[in-house]
Amino acid sequence: MRSSVKPFKGQKYHELKLQCIDQKKLFEDPEFPASDASLFYSGPPPRAVEWKRPKELCEDPRLFVNGISSHDLHQGKLGNCWFVAACSCLALRNSLWKKVIPKFKEQEWDPRKPENYAGLFHFSFWCFGEWVDVVVDDRLPTVNGELIFCHSKERNEFWSALLEKAYAKMAGCYEALDGGNTAEAIVDFTGAVAESIDMTKGKYDRDISEQMKLFEDLWKVYRRGGLISCYITPLTARDFESETAMGLIQGHAYSVTAIQKVNLGENLLSCSKSEKLFMIRLRNPWGKKEWNGAWSDESEEWMNVSDKERRKIGLTMDNDGEFWMTFEDWCKNFTDVDICRLLNTSFFSIHKTWEKRIMCGAWKKNLDPLLNRSGGCLNNRATFLQNPQYIFDVKKAEDKVLISLQQKDQRIHKKEGKGENFVIGFEIFKVEDNRECRMHSMHIQEKVATSTYIDMRTVFLKVLLKRGRYVLIPTTFNPCVETEFMLRMFTDVPSKLRELKLNKPKPECLDMLRGFPKMVSQIKVHSAEDLKSQDQHGGANPYLIISCENAKVRSPVQQGIINAVFNTQAIFYRRNIKNPIVVQVWHRNLLCDHFLGQVQLTASPSDSREPQTLQLLGRGRREAEKMPGHINVKVISSNDLLEL
Repeated sequence: MRSSVKPFKGQKYHELKLQCIDQKKLFEDPEFPASDASLFYSGPPPRAVEWKRPKELCEDPRLFVNGISSHDLHQGKLGNCWFVAACSCLALRNSLWKKVIPKFKEQEWDPRKPENYAGLFHFSFWCFGEWVDVVVDDRLPTVNGELIFCHSKERNEFWSALLEKAYAKMAGCYEALDGGNTAEAIVDFTGAVAESIDMTKGKYDRDISEQMKLFEDLWKVYRRGGLISCYITPLTARDFESETAMGLIQGHAYSVTAIQKVNLGENLLSCSKSEKLFMIRLRNPWGKKEWNGAWSDESEEWMNVSDKERRKIGLTMDNDGEFWMTFEDWCKNFTDVDICRLLNTSFFSIHKTWEKRIMCGAWKKNLDPLLNRSGGCLNNRATFLQNPQYIFDVKKAEDKVLISLQQKDQRIHKKEGKGENFVIGFEIFKVEDNRECRMHSMHIQEKVATSTYIDMRTVFLKVLLKRGRYVLIPTTFNPCVETEFMLRMFTDVPSKLRELKLNKPKPECLDMLRGFPKMVSQIKVHSAEDLKSQDQHGGANPYLIISCENAKVRSPVQQGIINAVFNTQAIFYRRNIKNPIVVQVWHRNLLCDHFLGQVQLTASPSDSREPQTLQLLGRGRREAEKMPGHINVKVISSNDLLEL
């Protein structure tokens, strides 16, 4: 077992196996016994269940028969098509399932050495940022000698049934797996970043241009090893698991097993390019019930595709639950899609590498407003800023930021009559470039992004942000909710994501002599106009320096412009409220930077949200070197906040 994997409930596979072999007995798991309590929490099973070992069900049990395939799985009597669909996706990628089923050859039955069989297996799952190894015995629930839950099409293949048992053990019992989300299981199998898309809201069912954008995105995800599933939301409860006229099952998860651009009318003697059709292949976890529309298994449309192309895409005509559709038909028939991206964070890669940061936290109640960390969403203005706060930097002029907020899995609490996900989400604010303490007001901060708020385990947002410093505030929808969460951020360059814990700066040794900060001042400078450098007739290479007492903030340089847009923010903790805030404009020069002008804001700037245009008298580096004209600087707002 990998050293980085944590044993679930302290059970270590190799130690348990050695004990069983030494004692010449088969393993019986005390943490997940062969009893009704491991099956259902709402009551006894409807029929008498017998727990049997694989050797009692067939002559030659195997973990795998002819390898692993997405065709192996069949859903049983449990409403966990979402889990079975995730297993089908997992089976497509060798590198992924080998992590979930570690050292599978070592776990396989060996008929030559039956004395080494101990009746136990282990599987690894990615749980809240770490890999957890779950041990199970091989006793499986049956009725009349048949497996009642997930099973393989081959009677003597047991990897899917044992994997399901390990997953049920983590959830508390089998019934806890009744109803769920395919993306959640895929994340548990892989550590992927999950994104859910509402096809109807996105107009993918009717907008061809949006369909093409989505196809390219999904094609890229698929080619880079990501996993995709989809779903049809029933309009009413009566429609759940009902079949549409086109053979699709509502309220049912399908795994996406291929995405292809299929050549039509290919002619080897022709120099012209053949027409391409955008196609997607799906699998029904039931192993039957397929799409019966255009491009279904035996439809005549396939006559337009050459034998070579059919072999290339692996076309089969079996009634095995797997079928092809055009991407357009798929967009029109399915309402939801879950995309699980496997983001490359390796430094040794020729492909795009993402910078990853992970923070684990919790929403916790406290009567002290400064210590409370469960303030609810922005609707709760009085308590919103009492939530955990995380700060990060965007160092590029513009960067694509991927953010995943995941709450602690609640499924384990289903036995207690709970187990529902909380409604969660997050807000992102552009803040002062030098902020290091928690936000206590939102006077000049600009809200730049909001995630969806939904009762799913994971909320995902992809957003393009400009250079600057930002604060991300994860919240539950309602205040006073307590649970743990994990925040993952992926950027092109390091974001330095970290939690803001201080309510105000820590006292320094010299504060006894200099005096403690008495006032917090915020300033936001938006633009500078009519800029001219001293050494050229055109525009300047301007940057700002905003300073107060011994602290200063410097903006990035902008090249060769006359009217600059800075959007620069700063926050100062002033010991002497009479000390002004100074805004200077400089011109970046190869040899020596030139001073263009400055203004001093009064000791107590007005608390006005209206833009203020200030005239900066241009000066050289020496007082005697005066420039003609003035420079206009627009200050969006400047506030003194008595939050200390």
